[in-house]
Amino acid sequence: MLFQRKKQRGMVSAIVAAGGSSQRMGENKLLMELYGIPVLARTLLTLDGCREIDEIILVCREEDMGDYLALTEDYSIQKIKTIAVGGKTRQQSVFAGVRAASEDAAYYCIHDGARPLASRQVIAGVLEAAQREGAATAAVKAKDTIKIAGPDGFILSTPDRDSLYLTQTPQVFEASLYREAMEAALAAGKEYTDDCQLVEAIGRRVYLAGGDYANIKLTTPEDQIVAEALLEYAGE
Repeated sequence: MLFQRKKQRGMVSAIVAAGGSSQRMGENKLLMELYGIPVLARTLLTLDGCREIDEIILVCREEDMGDYLALTEDYSIQKIKTIAVGGKTRQQSVFAGVRAASEDAAYYCIHDGARPLASRQVIAGVLEAAQREGAATAAVKAKDTIKIAGPDGFILSTPDRDSLYLTQTPQVFEASLYREAMEAALAAGKEYTDDCQLVEAIGRRVYLAGGDYANIKLTTPEDQIVAEALLEYAGE
């Protein structure tokens, strides 16, 4: 039964966005080491070890291609299909990854290269939700009270925290749905900050699957300290 269900779900292409400039880090954050293993290697090793993932498309800046190719070889990443050159924005880079994916991909699993602590359990859970609902994202409930501010810096309102979630990656979509949303965004000249928003723009709902507070995105120098503390807590 498990084998049949796996065959029915269709091919899953993981698209890893690794094209950022790392300006806030001061160095290439994806090559920084967490306990001796580069951030990007940790991300790719997790995806490579997920039986639900069939191929990996790594999207990066042209100047980083040599380093990242060497990294995939050094860590024996088996599912790499290709390394594609990204665009000026995250959205353009993900679109480049979609174009480089296999034509028979049934789902796109879009993930940040700078989220090295995403667990296989979270990835599998989001994939399962997307296969059921058509679109899903990892997400966790907001812990802090969120304020909406005006341009003058004063608080305008305080939304109910019980309805607020912080989205993470992976974000998984039926391939046909994502391509429809992609074409609509291109036609309208729209840029979105995440792929859920892209799909929401064409009127489709995205399911909030379980995320993990440890699934942080490395953006600023202190994030490296937090990531290493989380790894130590997990016993690595």
